[in-house]
Amino acid sequence: MDLGSRDAFARMGTLGIEEEFYIVDADGRPTSGTDDLVYGRDPPSAVPEGFDHELFQCTIEAQTELIEDPADAEDALATVREALVEHAAADGYRIAAAGLHPAAKWRELDHVEKPRYKSQLDRIQYPQHRNVTAGLHVHVGVDDADKAVWIANRLRWHCPVLLALSANSPFWNGFDTGLASARAKVFENLPNTGIPSAFDDFDAFQRYERRMVEQGSIADRGELWFDVRPHTGHGTVEVRAPDAQRDPAVTLAFVEYVHALVADYAARYEDGESAPPLRRELLDENKWRAIRHGHDASFVARSGEETLSLGEVVDRECDRLGIDGIRAVYDAESGSERQRRLREESGLDALCADLILAP
Repeated sequence: MDLGSRDAFARMGTLGIEEEFYIVDADGRPTSGTDDLVYGRDPPSAVPEGFDHELFQCTIEAQTELIEDPADAEDALATVREALVEHAAADGYRIAAAGLHPAAKWRELDHVEKPRYKSQLDRIQYPQHRNVTAGLHVHVGVDDADKAVWIANRLRWHCPVLLALSANSPFWNGFDTGLASARAKVFENLPNTGIPSAFDDFDAFQRYERRMVEQGSIADRGELWFDVRPHTGHGTVEVRAPDAQRDPAVTLAFVEYVHALVADYAARYEDGESAPPLRRELLDENKWRAIRHGHDASFVARSGEETLSLGEVVDRECDRLGIDGIRAVYDAESGSERQRRLREESGLDALCADLILAP
């Protein structure tokens, strides 16, 4: 049973970026191209490990190789995205990005045949059958297992902030949900999702991970799909809260923010700072606010005594951490607002075209 170990947590500050995308046809509609792109021919030389399935044949995951220096993140992301777009184009496909594709109707789309996903469909049933979602996952290396768990605990408050900034999925199964991130709500219907409870230390997390596998709740540790988790195989803290993005600059802003948060909390851990208790219910409330309102969300502060607008949080975080990417994201039109505007002004065809990654 592969459960990872303390030894995996050996390096501080490395990065890995995983992005989930939609395979679409010439009209920008989701189509079943995964087998061609994963199995049909050799992967591109720029991405020797190739690309991976997601649950549906119209969804695919691309991930960077280990990024040693955060300054190289932009080039690493561009390399993988360009390789995927070119790889897809060779078979007549295009690649689109959003938290949910506005033209995706899950009952009309095919699941992959990969045994891992067939097992999940059998075990989970309806919530997984309709899980045609696409997210962004950011890994940051941490050099101590207990430190990683402590950091993951602290990052729980920030996950709704990232979700609100990234909200890019107002449409679900062909209709406007009234939500900024319907993806987050659809995905949250699966087991082992959402914002987790805090863990006392690495041993506590590993006991939980082991019990979930041993008791048949999950097939492997990868099926703990929380918004943030210590990854006991990669030796990282993995943040999984954001919707997928078309614009790489937005993805990179979230990467910058997550990396800065991990570095900041690592320093606080080394200084012996105690972690304040955070009620799970208030964290869930903040996530709901992000799902519903996106850039217009406000959040219950850690103290539970005040409410902060997303703009206030962004200003404080940028000033505190010395970053600016998420400020530009907040100041711009949100993904969900853009999708609604385009559909209203120009129709679904124009919206689908807008989600396609540039060649």
